[in-house]
Amino acid sequence: MRILVTGAAGYVGSVIAHVLAESGHEIIVIDNFSTGNRDALPNSAILIEADVAEAIDEVLGTYNVEAVIHCAARSLVGESVEHPEDYWQHNVVTTLRLLEAMRLHKVKNLVFSSTAATYGEPESVPITEEFPTLPTNPYGATKLAIDYAISSYAAAHGIGATSLRYFNVAGAYGKVGENREIETHLIPLVLQVALGHREKIMMFGTDWSTPDGTPIRDYIHIRDLADAHILALEANQPGTHNIYNLGSGDGYSVKQVIEMCREVTGHPIPAEVAPRRAGDPAVLVASSAKIMQELGWQPRYTDLHTIVSDAWEFTKQLGNKAHSAP
Repeated sequence: MRILVTGAAGYVGSVIAHVLAESGHEIIVIDNFSTGNRDALPNSAILIEADVAEAIDEVLGTYNVEAVIHCAARSLVGESVEHPEDYWQHNVVTTLRLLEAMRLHKVKNLVFSSTAATYGEPESVPITEEFPTLPTNPYGATKLAIDYAISSYAAAHGIGATSLRYFNVAGAYGKVGENREIETHLIPLVLQVALGHREKIMMFGTDWSTPDGTPIRDYIHIRDLADAHILALEANQPGTHNIYNLGSGDGYSVKQVIEMCREVTGHPIPAEVAPRRAGDPAVLVASSAKIMQELGWQPRYTDLHTIVSDAWEFTKQLGNKAHSAP
């Protein structure tokens, strides 16, 4: 299959592109490299260096694309609060242009990178797809708006689509992992301390209503996430828009993550307690029962040791590259 991956130089998009290429698919990628990494792309991919909104019509008209995996987006919660205009423009307007180009060029297969941020702060766990969608920031709101747009295009124009609502994606896949200029995810931040790039890790509150007093999150391995995208591409049916949660179904606390990073790396990793952050829920754990039942998805790398070990191997590679750079 000839598949277009938008935002393929980012963490999620790059791993998906590699897994697709290894499975024998022909991959075309669009990325403007505003946040992505050129060396994260598979060598076999056809690269279009451009903004998705500007290039999508020409790309779909030129390359006979059969399916699209849409990963390109702005994705920093704090930034979305400070600059919502950027998020509505880059997330929603860009996706509307993608959907319109798909309609015009009769591309009927779409998988969209959505987020658990569409749910906001649920009152209970595990979170299912039937929970109310009440996003608490512009990032989550833009992703939810896109889900509504996809549903309407699917119904009106026969597009078969799936939105995958990720929880905490982590780990690495060989030489591809989390490598951002602005890092906000816990595991890579902790590993940066182990590598000596940060002095300490901050724990935002230790008085939460959890067994060890720190927030609990659901971590999904990036390879399991990539496999779900392939299953969704194969299962999409014209005129239907499915929405699935993607998580491991297990929760690990901030203290558990830090302790596992200490175990894996052999470094002490100093941690300091800071005040709670506004809007942080105590527990966020997904129910992925729907995608398991309907698509047969089964996460294979759910234990925290594997997730952290894979991330650490990648982080050490980054550290070695930085050390050897002129």
